[in-house]
Amino acid sequence: MEDINWSDFEKIHLVTGAIISAKEFPKAKKPAYILEIDFGKDIGIKKSSAQITDLYKPEELVGKQIIAIVNFPAKQIGPVMSECLVTGFVQEDSSVVLAVPDRKIKNGLRLS
Repeated sequence: MEDINWSDFEKIHLVTGAIISAKEFPKAKKPAYILEIDFGKDIGIKKSSAQITDLYKPEELVGKQIIAIVNFPAKQIGPVMSECLVTGFVQEDSSVVLAVPDRKIKNGLRLS
């Protein structure tokens, strides 16, 4: 693991957002959902492809607050342009547990 300095960390915009829609992504190479996430008025709504199908159903994701990186360049994933990276923890069985705030907070707040 490589050490980073404070200015490196400051470049990463980890922000809270609420999932407003979650749909199956059948064209993905690995099982995934297409998420629309509301990051508040300054950032707006962004899409993401997320491989979180092992532990989450689409209906339980709607309304869930998550933490995502919003300043990566957009990435084409099949027919979807992914505009942010939803964060989570990959377990030994490859399932992903989402990184979430432990209390409801305003969308668009930056992790510091």
